[in-house]
Amino acid sequence: MASKGKGGSTVNTVWQIAEPIAESLGLELWDIRFEKEGADWFLRIFIDKDGGVSIDDCVDMSRAVDKPIDEADPIEQSYCLEVCSPGLERDLKRDSHFEKCLGEKIMVKLIRPVDGQREFKGILESYENGNFELCLEDGTKLMINKKEASYVKLDDFGGVE
Repeated sequence: MASKGKGGSTVNTVWQIAEPIAESLGLELWDIRFEKEGADWFLRIFIDKDGGVSIDDCVDMSRAVDKPIDEADPIEQSYCLEVCSPGLERDLKRDSHFEKCLGEKIMVKLIRPVDGQREFKGILESYENGNFELCLEDGTKLMINKKEASYVKLDDFGGVE
């Protein structure tokens, strides 16, 4: 049985189970989170596909993954399984997220400020080995290591023209 810790081992185990199932349904596994909210635990599986995810995609994935996860039994406590879309302003965490979103508008919040500023918006120009280049609205380029960011998200609501 996987130790719960921060959910890392649980997430890895569930990822190995869920990824081939998602692919068989024509879906991409975007993220998995095992989180405690109040007294309850949630296993959230985020799926994506070209053209967007429908409610039916979420239902199909939930039904397909439920039994294999129960059989593998990687979670010792009770939890609620949720399958959903990463949605608008989705978090970019994995290398594949950055690679897929090259040329897109993103928002970045840094852990430590650069020249007194912590929040930036711009176009994701490049990504390599955990470093990405952001082209700001004024044309300035900023190289950031993703470990220096508290979040990186798609900017689906504008801010950069």
